[in-house]
Amino acid sequence: MNKFVYHAPTEIVFGPDTELRAADLVKKYGGSRVLVIYGGQSAKKSGLIDRVTDNLKEGGLEALVMGGVVPNPLVSTARHMAQEGIAFGADFVLGVGGGSVLDTAKGVAHAIADPSHDIWDFWTGTKVEKSLPVGAILTISAAGSETSNSSVLTNDGKNPPTKRGITTDFNRCKFAIMNPELTMTLPKYQIGAGAADIFMHTSERYFAAILGNHLTDEIAEGLFRDIIAYGPKGVQDPSDYEAMSEIMWCGSVSHVGLTGIGAQGDTAREGDWACHQLGMAISALYDSTHGATLTAVWAAWCRCVMSQNVARFAQFARKVYGIAEPDDGKASEEGIERTNAFFRSLGMPLSLTELLGHEPSGEEIEAIATECTYDRKRKIGSFKVLDYDDIVAIYKACR
Repeated sequence: MNKFVYHAPTEIVFGPDTELRAADLVKKYGGSRVLVIYGGQSAKKSGLIDRVTDNLKEGGLEALVMGGVVPNPLVSTARHMAQEGIAFGADFVLGVGGGSVLDTAKGVAHAIADPSHDIWDFWTGTKVEKSLPVGAILTISAAGSETSNSSVLTNDGKNPPTKRGITTDFNRCKFAIMNPELTMTLPKYQIGAGAADIFMHTSERYFAAILGNHLTDEIAEGLFRDIIAYGPKGVQDPSDYEAMSEIMWCGSVSHVGLTGIGAQGDTAREGDWACHQLGMAISALYDSTHGATLTAVWAAWCRCVMSQNVARFAQFARKVYGIAEPDDGKASEEGIERTNAFFRSLGMPLSLTELLGHEPSGEEIEAIATECTYDRKRKIGSFKVLDYDDIVAIYKACR
């Protein structure tokens, strides 16, 4: 077993009505003046925001409530919320929503704690040295932001917009309140996109350049099987508590780092993350749903990189789907097709044309590849390192 350091400090509070523990948890982690951040009007109309703010006030806490976070969250929104939070004197940030809300909350917390920098500075190289504590009340099972050390924002002040992510332990939430019942009113497409994202967070770590630690593989393969089983059930019947609770817990475990333990060195297995980079470039330019961008490119990425370690893809096919084919190449291809069928059962697209609603031109593909490579200044991936030409080829293959 390779050596590693594993750090996952977020306190998980799981089950029905757990949102009513918000005040106690905020106070446990030192908060008294709470900036509450949420997304669209559904959280307000459902009464969730009122329940949470009433709970905070009953606990003797002051709250400033700000909505308006959109999917593929914008740095301009986070910047405005941080300014209001500074004026309010916020000492705690509470995100009520999914990954977009929580990623925004993390950025806002960094900006309030260190107003000497513009928030986008942290996404372009300035090291985060301090932050306010952040808590999560999860309403969408997808991004795993409630347990991850990452955050992604889109700079809508750029033309074209650009999307970036940062990784730091300051992105770790102090607590995550997880009530599966809060996800039962989501549109089925959003549930499906979330399940796809959960699958992909595990895939990115499973198909890594550095392998080892067999228990890590067993956990990842079990998570694959679970989301494949329960993701479609949640899409078919969002009122199914068992399915929605399994999806929610898979979402957190998929992005807490547990399925990536096993590096040579002192960190978790870094994983590949090429599909996320490919998908983020698409959503930056087209504002596409994140999970759907991943299903559109996954098979093409697999076929581009599979020759690097076909046995790994064969192991995935055999352990996840029970495929008995003895030939590694044939088993791998069957595993890809079975995964495409899973994505289809979630209502997700399998090509760029299906995702975007039109067949992208060569010029469009070059623009996406330019965004993905930061104007041809970087390569992506680690299972196989991909340059600009590789990336263009993948986009064309999934066109």
